[in-house]
Amino acid sequence: MNTRVTVWNEFRHERTNDKAKAIYPEGIHAQIARSLTDYGCDTQTATLDEPEHGLGERALNDTDVLIWWGHMAHDEVDDRIVEKVHERVLQGMGLIVLHSGHYSKIFKKLMGTSCALKWREADEKERLWVVNPAHPIAAGIGEYIELEQEEMYGEHFDIPAPDELVFVSWFEGGEVFRSGCTYYRGQGKVFYFRPGHETYPTYHNADVMRVIANAVQWCGAERGAKPSYGHIPVPMEAIVRGE
Repeated sequence: MNTRVTVWNEFRHERTNDKAKAIYPEGIHAQIARSLTDYGCDTQTATLDEPEHGLGERALNDTDVLIWWGHMAHDEVDDRIVEKVHERVLQGMGLIVLHSGHYSKIFKKLMGTSCALKWREADEKERLWVVNPAHPIAAGIGEYIELEQEEMYGEHFDIPAPDELVFVSWFEGGEVFRSGCTYYRGQGKVFYFRPGHETYPTYHNADVMRVIANAVQWCGAERGAKPSYGHIPVPMEAIVRGE
């Protein structure tokens, strides 16, 4: 069965910013979803202004991997929906958080930190170096991905130490950034991927989309053993108490 992917996006910049609208006339979510169909993904989209942000119980239950892009309206995301997404991740749904989604409620909840960073928008070059070439998320990528123009994110990035670090970015202005980070939360897998400012054509880049497609496969892969929790009144073996 194809991996079922829901691409979530605020869909605000593309309706209010002429430059973003020109690059993503149907929205960032539509561009990502369309590209992922080329990799055999079964895609659907959801946006902030839909009822329940397009993430009702049925939509979440029909999602193997949720991709999240947010920026200007993090505070408008209903806490009840965040709780539902969080629960689904712990149950095994994959989550890919893109670019400014680092400051989303769901990512901060999963990380347990501020997720703060430095930033600058100066049309500068970004070079994303592959620092874990054996990781499946880096499959098909060379030693680095080069983007001619992107927004800079700089360290320190206030996140827990990644379980696996796949990419580190260097920027023309001199900063570096941990730009491809994986985490395991409950039964779910989380991948944070840095590039994707709304006024640059980053999601038209073949290598960027290859990474996201790889991450979908990694996040949506078959889970391991399913644990059980709670009180066990009957032991597996007889308990012999000393006299």
